[in-house]
Amino acid sequence: MATVRQLLDAKGHDVWSITPRSSVFEALELMSDKDVGALLVVDKEGMLEGIFSERDYARKLVLKGKISKSTAVADLMTVDVIHVSPSASFEECMKVMTEKRIRHLPVLEEGRVAGIVTIGDVVKQIISDQEMTIKHLGDYISGGY
Repeated sequence: MATVRQLLDAKGHDVWSITPRSSVFEALELMSDKDVGALLVVDKEGMLEGIFSERDYARKLVLKGKISKSTAVADLMTVDVIHVSPSASFEECMKVMTEKRIRHLPVLEEGRVAGIVTIGDVVKQIISDQEMTIKHLGDYISGGY
C-alpha cells in the first residue's frame, strides 16, 4: 500500500506558504502566481499556524465586511488544521478529505511541515493503483504471469 511519504518523494516536498501577518491580497497574489488553491500559514520558525484557502477568502472576507489589502491572513485562515503523517495511506487521506470536506491536507512529521497533499494527488494515485491492479489481474487471468 502506497504512502504519503512515497508521493512526496515523487512529487516533491515544496510547499507554498505565507505568514499570518501578510495581507489577504498578498496571499491571493501568491496563490495566483503559483496556481494553487491554498497556502500554509507558518510563523518565523516555520511552524504551522493555519491554512488559507480560496474557501476562506470566498466565505469570510466579504461576509465580515473586510478588504483584502488591509486584512491579515490571520483574520481569515483556518486555525484547526487537519493534517496527516507521511506514513498515512491514500485511502486514509481520501477518507479524511471526504469526511472533513477539504481539498488540501498538510503533511506533518514531528510537528514540522513535510509537504502537502491535494485531493488531485490522492485521486490520481488511487486511479494509478487501481489500473495496476486491473493489469495484474488481466495478466493473471490470461496466463501472462
